[in-house]
Amino acid sequence: MSSSVHVIRHGEVENPGKILYGRQPGWTLSSRGQEMAQVLGEWSKSIDLGALHVSPLQRAQETAAPISLAHDIAITTDERLIEAANVFEGKAFGVGDGVLRHPAAWRYLWNPWRPSWGEPYDEQINRMLAAVFAAHKSAQGKDAICVSHQLPIWILRSAIESRRLLHDPRKRECTLASVTSIHFDDEGLISGLTYSEPARHLLPEK
Repeated sequence: MSSSVHVIRHGEVENPGKILYGRQPGWTLSSRGQEMAQVLGEWSKSIDLGALHVSPLQRAQETAAPISLAHDIAITTDERLIEAANVFEGKAFGVGDGVLRHPAAWRYLWNPWRPSWGEPYDEQINRMLAAVFAAHKSAQGKDAICVSHQLPIWILRSAIESRRLLHDPRKRECTLASVTSIHFDDEGLISGLTYSEPARHLLPEK
């Protein structure tokens, strides 16, 4: 039977200092992020859910909690859904006062195609694809949900849609609490992809 794996980006994080939190532990959802998680829980009720696989990071686990409760389904933590590694993790990225204005950071920016400042794109694609197929298998014919992070989700989508991996981060179609749905045919092959924003009304103004 055909089914889908819905790859969700976590909700808004409490981060007034505009830190690139990356893989650091302990970053929690903001109050708005908690609202987004509740919206996702309600949204998920229309899905015949067979598996819920989640990044180990706290913001992803908190985003998944209402979904887990709505379906009475356990969260399976999958390390492959984690945020991309980045050498600037823990640094401020505020406009005009962030790490990129310092010459010491520029030595990491020599190769945007890899990229030279973090986890290679091909590694992100491989682990995310493996996680999605594992969730699909675990769901046993039902839909699955994976909760992950913006960059790995966008790079996965770009690979599936044969889009170039080098991109402007400001133009990623992967907002907070968005859903990138990967559809499988009855032979277990990826047949298409759709995108939606169940919590669009909660997104902060730009």
